[in-house]
Amino acid sequence: MPKGEGKLIAQNRKARYEYSILDTVEAGIVLQGTEIKSIRAGRINLKDGYAGIRDGEIWLYNVHIAPFDKGNQFNHDPVRTRKLLMKKKQIDKLVGEVKQGGVTLIPLKVYIKNGFAKVLIGLAKGKKQYDKRETIKRRDQDRQLRRAVKENY
Repeated sequence: MPKGEGKLIAQNRKARYEYSILDTVEAGIVLQGTEIKSIRAGRINLKDGYAGIRDGEIWLYNVHIAPFDKGNQFNHDPVRTRKLLMKKKQIDKLVGEVKQGGVTLIPLKVYIKNGFAKVLIGLAKGKKQYDKRETIKRRDQDRQLRRAVKENY
């Protein structure tokens, strides 16, 4: 996480395995009702989430925020589409990148910063199967190297 980020709430671990992350951008999330309480309780799932561009705005799709336990009839829809808050220049840059093709916007992390929920959006390019195997091989080699160093000391 970049310097100054707050408490990590949720992380999309599969994203770095499935995609090559080209760039990251921080965005705020427009929440309603008891969603912030559920997020602070860690009841958010980014697994199937993605971001899309609609009418010059960035929207977050398929991110599941569980209904708040102590909520009432004003509880939210768990998988509703949520608007992301970004500066116009950042949105224009992402729109240009996505329109070129071959890339998508993936939520990587959700965290609380200065009392506000933030999401780290990654500009991602899908990996081929052989790239995924290379990632697994590199991770195993790093693990073996750490074990060998640990045994020697």
